[in-house]
Amino acid sequence: MKRDKAIETIKELPQEFDLDELIERLVFVEKVEKGLAQLDEGKTVPHDQVKELTKKW
Repeated sequence: MKRDKAIETIKELPQEFDLDELIERLVFVEKVEKGLAQLDEGKTVPHDQVKELTKKW
C-alpha cells in the first residue's frame, strides 16, 4: 500500500476511532487493491468455474 492511500483512508475515519478499526480498514483497502490488480492481470477464476468446483464439495 502506498502512503498516500493510507493517509486518505485515515482521513476518512472520524476524529476519534479505535486502532483496531484503522487496522481493519487498512487491511481491507489493501486486499481490495490486490484483488483489483489480480483482475487487471487476468488472475481470476470465472464464476461458472467456481460454481462447478463448489459442487464437488
